[in-house]
Amino acid sequence: MPSWSDFQPFIVSGLALGGVYALSGVGLVVLYRATGVLYLAFGAVGAMGAFIAFQIIQSGSPGWLGWLACILFGGAVTLGYGVVFGPALAGRGPLIQAVATLGLALVLFGAIDLLWPTSAGQSRSITFPTDSGGFMVGQVQVDWTQVIALGFGVVLTVGTGIFLRFSKLGTAMRAMANDREITGTLGVPVRRVEAAAWFGCGILSGLAGLLLADLSALDDTTLVFTVVISSLAAALIGRLRSITVTFVAALVIGLVHDLVTPITQITQYQDMTPFVLAAIALLVAARGQVTTRSREEGS
Repeated sequence: MPSWSDFQPFIVSGLALGGVYALSGVGLVVLYRATGVLYLAFGAVGAMGAFIAFQIIQSGSPGWLGWLACILFGGAVTLGYGVVFGPALAGRGPLIQAVATLGLALVLFGAIDLLWPTSAGQSRSITFPTDSGGFMVGQVQVDWTQVIALGFGVVLTVGTGIFLRFSKLGTAMRAMANDREITGTLGVPVRRVEAAAWFGCGILSGLAGLLLADLSALDDTTLVFTVVISSLAAALIGRLRSITVTFVAALVIGLVHDLVTPITQITQYQDMTPFVLAAIALLVAARGQVTTRSREEGS
């Protein structure tokens, strides 16, 4: 069994990873509550944005230009998809909505393969040139990207909660989550509110892809599926409603995923972390509902 010192670096990296998952999970929850669509193309949009940023930086352009391009690409593609297909998906079932966004993910994945071809079956991977600066916490080196990833997750969760509760647009989104048709009859511009939700989710997808690629060298497949699977697991634990529960679940998923790394006997199973934790949480919640109903019927 590894010692405590072996786990310490992975606590830092796990929290940073959890911050990225929190960004993604909160974005998925807000979009789902506003439109009813489960956006499975989140990871693919972020991945392609990260590749675009990498290409811009490799060409000698300033780093900030690549980062801005990644974030704006995520917002533009997601907004465009929402404007074109969102109205048609609004009246369809959850399965059709999810599969439709999965189709966008496959299109983007194919575009990555076309624009950044590989040779001899090698995987495409990107590594952003990062500053090795940071600070020490005990014996553990913490870099600024890890701090930014966790900080963004915290700020986004708190800011989104305040936005949904106190802003006019946030109130409209909460109203649409409760009853879309009644909200429309009250004079709320449903299409504009949905467009804002799509654009905000796209911005977060670009930011999440950029941060995840900056944390470590990742290939396109990992960028596409890691974000969406882990963030979706966090969102499901939050019942696609609670951004606070989604944030906590994202941190736990990131922590458990990285803390498994030093345990060589089970390291190969660490990618199962989101599935296992989501399954446990959903089973516990379902059992709690059954127990509550049984008590109500008994009384």
